[in-house]
Amino acid sequence: MTGVDSRKGVIGILTGGGDVPGLNPAIRAVTIRAVREGYQVIGIRRGWAGLVDIVREKDYDNSGNYQFLNEEIVNRAGRTGGTFLHSSRTNPASVKKSSVPAHLKDKYTAERNDLTPEVLKNLEWLNINFLIPIGGDDTLSYGVRLYQEGLKVVAIPKTMDNDVPGTDYCIGFSTAVTRTIHLTNSLRTSAGSHERFLVLEVFGRYAGFTAMLPTMAGAANRCVIPEHKFNIEQLTELLVSDRCKNPSRYSVVIVSEGAMFEGGEMIFEKETTDAFGHKKLGGIGDLVSEKLKELSPKFNHGKAIDVINQKLGYLVRCGDPDAIDSVVPMAYGNLALDLLLNRVHGRLVVLKNGRYDNMPIDAVIASKKIVNVKEHYNIDRLRPHYHSFEMKPLFIMTSEAV
Repeated sequence: MTGVDSRKGVIGILTGGGDVPGLNPAIRAVTIRAVREGYQVIGIRRGWAGLVDIVREKDYDNSGNYQFLNEEIVNRAGRTGGTFLHSSRTNPASVKKSSVPAHLKDKYTAERNDLTPEVLKNLEWLNINFLIPIGGDDTLSYGVRLYQEGLKVVAIPKTMDNDVPGTDYCIGFSTAVTRTIHLTNSLRTSAGSHERFLVLEVFGRYAGFTAMLPTMAGAANRCVIPEHKFNIEQLTELLVSDRCKNPSRYSVVIVSEGAMFEGGEMIFEKETTDAFGHKKLGGIGDLVSEKLKELSPKFNHGKAIDVINQKLGYLVRCGDPDAIDSVVPMAYGNLALDLLLNRVHGRLVVLKNGRYDNMPIDAVIASKKIVNVKEHYNIDRLRPHYHSFEMKPLFIMTSEAV
């Protein structure tokens, strides 16, 4: 491609999956360091979608697919939440026939199409020598694919669920926990005023970290998580007891979106799946609320207890990053550049046992990172264990991959 100043090389950077606070600080850290080291930086827009949709013609307007980055651009966005490069859940290895770009429809006609050959050609057309994807295990799993195809990749972990294997910390998690605690403490005034149960549904498809940490911090009495199917009568009895002990006559439970009733399965909002095969979750908080009110008379002298039911959703992932999600992305971005400058590729930058490090990128597809129920969750009390914290990582229960 003409017009790209290669100098020492060209670095591509992208953000995929859900937005979280901390993405823009990571982009800023990579760009400023790279430019000062003599590299050109190209921001790929809309995650992997930007690399799928490029039309390799000199005069074609690809401004919706990528942009050249400099210090002025990233400094302006670097202190804000979300991602100014935008995002998507595109999986180039499995593109539906209806989603194949118009200029490729004659070439790719299957119901599902692997557009990786086009992605590789587009990267070459952009003269991109190195790629830094920022995302969760879905986004980074495709980064593994490109590394296996020979591209020089260094990945940065991002997800508010904090469930990317291999690292104690993923960008976005601290802000999500901070916001959950803040919103819970705000909503408890209404719960107390009306002497109700407060049910809060939070993100967490397979891992319950975003429910566990706020509960451990005292924001809730109980939490239910995807790693343990819960008994609704047990939960009701516990919450009635919590409410009776509270002078303000209310109690709080945080519900992971992937939590399941004993004998049941995950609750889906839609049956359709995203590009990585995931159905959209939603509704477990509503069902828990209904059952709590229905069962509460059994444990409350025959009287029903009303419920305040709130899905926190995007409220905990929007807005500016907190302190940790401002500092860690800066460090992760510089770690990624250190690796590239030292000609080290196929790595995932991580925080492990309180120290910054890196490990093979295929760690993201080698295992699953979930709450260790035996170690950290009390199934009788439906809340975190409070055992010894000695030598634990900052967020206590985030280091195990299984």
